[in-house]
Amino acid sequence: MAKTGEIAAFALGEKKTAMVNLPAQFVTSSTADVKGQKYSDLVDYANDSEKTSDLNNESITDLINLKEQFSKPGYANRNSAVTESHPIFGSDKLNYDNHDISLLRKDLDEAQENGNNIHELAFSIRGDWLVKNNLYDPETRMIDQNKLKHAEQDVAKTLINKGFNLPLGEDENDVVWFGVIHQDTDHLNMHLWFAKKNRETRPEMLKQEGKYKGQPIGVIPLEVIEQAKRQFRKQLMSSQELRRHREILKGVGGFKKVIVETAPENLLNDRHTKAIKQIYDALPQDMKGRWQVGNTHLTVGKGKMAKANRLTNQLLDDLFAKELKPEYEGFKSLAQEYDAINIEDQGVMHKGQRKWSENKEDELRKRLANQLYKHLAQIEDTSLNDIDQQMSELLSQFKQREKSGNVDKNKMASSPQGEKLVSRLLNNTVNLNSKPVGEQTPVRGGSFNKISRLWQQDIRAETNAERQYLRNQRKVEQEKEQVDDEYQKYRHL
Repeated sequence: MAKTGEIAAFALGEKKTAMVNLPAQFVTSSTADVKGQKYSDLVDYANDSEKTSDLNNESITDLINLKEQFSKPGYANRNSAVTESHPIFGSDKLNYDNHDISLLRKDLDEAQENGNNIHELAFSIRGDWLVKNNLYDPETRMIDQNKLKHAEQDVAKTLINKGFNLPLGEDENDVVWFGVIHQDTDHLNMHLWFAKKNRETRPEMLKQEGKYKGQPIGVIPLEVIEQAKRQFRKQLMSSQELRRHREILKGVGGFKKVIVETAPENLLNDRHTKAIKQIYDALPQDMKGRWQVGNTHLTVGKGKMAKANRLTNQLLDDLFAKELKPEYEGFKSLAQEYDAINIEDQGVMHKGQRKWSENKEDELRKRLANQLYKHLAQIEDTSLNDIDQQMSELLSQFKQREKSGNVDKNKMASSPQGEKLVSRLLNNTVNLNSKPVGEQTPVRGGSFNKISRLWQQDIRAETNAERQYLRNQRKVEQEKEQVDDEYQKYRHL
């Protein structure tokens, strides 16, 4: 990251760098004490004559080591990086005046005297993402500082309350934190510093062994930092970008729903009889009733389930290439579109890192495989001799329900999960009335009839659970929007 020497002259046209980087670091009080540094040195009063001279900061690239920041008094609100007269903000105010700064400095010194670490996280935000989400106008070089600060206020709660084994503060007054927006580098940077004020005595929050035994824990787990980044992005996205994300996710969910619901009638037919019999023969009989893919992929593994998993994966490949080709291609297309969004937001993926679409496909295949294994376990050993006949007989009844010889996919477009995006994609990319089921005549069911019936019951139960979850999520979002609306009204009174 380079210093531009100008305010809000952010780099544009970058396509391979992340929307947000969030490096985290901390300094122990003992380290600062040895060097004669004070936590309160990070901030200074808003009086320009007392502020740090720009000449002292010419070499700063902004995201410097926290230890070095203490050697540059007033680093947080230095003139060359900020545009506001009172740029420091905290949990209660967006602009701290000189009185607020006095209290802040006192709290920071108290935290240091009590032996607590000071933590810093820095949000480095790409210019293109700011423009796309209406946070930055490159022509006027104006940024929406209030919206950025509100987002950091929310994220600070997550990091302080969930970043450690216990909440950092023992009550709401036991943590001091402040933030600032810096604009003098090619990416916009937002800093967040925080510390516990009272001496830490809780065993869960202290190192219990090693060189630093007895000192407060300093490292924040990576998964918490990733959660904070996701929360930060969502808070700052424009309504248009949020809608785009939601539509794609709903579309992926719509295709998944149709695939899961129609898999039984497409798998349990005479074309797949031989493949399913091979899968059944490959399943370890001493594990019957406990057949699961497990924590591996269908194509990986050397355990007892490995052969059955590979055969099941081949069966799904065949199913997705023929009977469920339009649905599967729609599922993959939208999932890969979401991959592109993730690259825009998070940067080019690291070697070995799995894409979102790959994880979603693995989840889908595992779900179908585990459903198949569960219901194959219902086959009685006495049925093995006529399994071919039973497979041939079973889903002829599906053809009876579809005498026209075509599967009506319009039901997908009207499903709650699919909604408009799925309907549009299907109408634009596939012929909804072009998939023959095959000639079959209705005859008796048998053991596989029982399998199909149980499978459909499970699917209905899972679908109902998913719908209830989505209803609850929508209710939470609606309540949050109502609160936000009331807050906005209050702000303009």
